Amino acid sequence: MNMQFYRKLPIPKDVKEEFPVTDAMAAVKAARDQEINAIFDGRSNKFLLIIGPCSADHRDPVLEYISRLARVQEQVKDKILIIPRIYTNKPRTTGEGYKGMLHQPDPENAPDMLKGILAIRELHMSALRDYGFTCADEMLYPENHRYLSDLLAYAAIGARSVENQQHRLTASGLDIPVGMKNPTGGDLAVMMNSIKAAQSSHTFIYRGWEVQSMGNPYAHAILRGYLDFAGKCVSNYHYEDLLKLHEMYSGSHLRNPSVIVDANHANSAKKYYEQPRIANEIVQSRRQNDEIRRLVKGLMIESYLEDGAQSADGHVFGQSITDPCLGWEKTETLIYQLAEQV
Repeated sequence: MNMQFYRKLPIPKDVKEEFPVTDAMAAVKAARDQEINAIFDGRSNKFLLIIGPCSADHRDPVLEYISRLARVQEQVKDKILIIPRIYTNKPRTTGEGYKGMLHQPDPENAPDMLKGILAIRELHMSALRDYGFTCADEMLYPENHRYLSDLLAYAAIGARSVENQQHRLTASGLDIPVGMKNPTGGDLAVMMNSIKAAQSSHTFIYRGWEVQSMGNPYAHAILRGYLDFAGKCVSNYHYEDLLKLHEMYSGSHLRNPSVIVDANHANSAKKYYEQPRIANEIVQSRRQNDEIRRLVKGLMIESYLEDGAQSADGHVFGQSITDPCLGWEKTETLIYQLAEQV
């Protein structure tokens, strides 16, 4: 093989034993899991807000951001349930650029996967232990999910991964909601097929084991816009788009029809400052139509301490080093606006 094998990494079981979740942390996770599931199956009318940096790049600003979210969550807890984004893997279209904290726990140093595994577990543990938040992460590498499986509230499968068999099968064996994004080309049938696969039982190979999944009833859609044949961003969050998705769900026999709408990416053409306008339009669509209200369970927002983005070697505290994000002041205003409307 044309690769060098540097070292054998510890298995998830060993890492979990070295950095264990306490009984108190497990109780918080169990309570949040129940509350989140109730939103997806319609027992709760709360609105989900999956919000945070494009990528978790440095521990201190991420935890500062989460500490601010915790204060806001207390104010809006009757209307909104917040799931912070701690995205520790960054998909790269060409393979170039910063690939996330898993690869580089220090973006200015060389990749170190062992340090990365420990860093991402410690960060997710800090969010739970210190702020009472179980968080969301992207399942970019299905084999790595077990390193965080006792901590996560939510997993997303990205637009480039949603057609991948291993992602779909692994999603079918998770016990948390998994959002399946529409692919970069926008074909909603691909997304719906991925949801069907994730809601079904399968026998497959996972981490060297023959396993059988039970099917995940909380697998659901994420609309994130797409690129047309000319490479132009096309949004799919409008009233008519949501009705179309409702129709597709109606003929599918899938469980718990649900969608989270991603207000950034191709929906905003990566113009981060458009996210509040998009979010408010989606909430208004819910207010106009009961079917859309039942279908749209929440929003995904890319947000950090500072507006915009900087280079990977930048030193602005709390400014994204990947996609541009909405700054804290605008984020806080948006959350309170949403709480008044949902």
